[in-house]
Amino acid sequence: MSRSARPLTSARVLHKIKALSTPQTSSECVINRNPRNLERLRIAYKPGGYHLEKPGRSYWHTLEINSSGRYVSADVKHFENGTILSASTSEWAIKQQLYKTNDTAAFVNLGRVLAHRCLQSGITEMTCNVEAVQGSKLQKLLQTLQDNGVSFKEPSRLPNAQPWDAKRHEKPWEVSEEALEAPKSK
Repeated sequence: MSRSARPLTSARVLHKIKALSTPQTSSECVINRNPRNLERLRIAYKPGGYHLEKPGRSYWHTLEINSSGRYVSADVKHFENGTILSASTSEWAIKQQLYKTNDTAAFVNLGRVLAHRCLQSGITEMTCNVEAVQGSKLQKLLQTLQDNGVSFKEPSRLPNAQPWDAKRHEKPWEVSEEALEAPKSK
């Protein structure tokens, strides 16, 4: 039998998959596996929205919280891709740990779960247009998110430097000599 006419075996298929999935070690081939990399570098496009919109649309990620009579859900939405992260008290794993799915403890625990998921996926900053009354369940959810490492202020986008600009902004991926110097002790 010729080599091409042999029947496919699992070993041949596995060998072919490994050969195709190993990255090429060329200096020209760079694969960016993080789709949010340009946002972290602050050079990605950030929509401006319309000036008459109330909450505005100038964000990369935003937090949306929906509370019904029975369940609470929180979603992190990207301006282009829609919902990228979500957590809800209707999820079986969360619901089994709660006494009620819409009380204060549910809001606090939902904030913990969502913050953990955000940090696992690398999202540490987002906007939040939710106005919460002091001492309410919603305010406790937002406070729990902030206590667990999620910030509600996104960094601004770096402006494009023009050749005629007198001052050039420091890029976040470059480290300057002044930042490395230790402060002098007295």
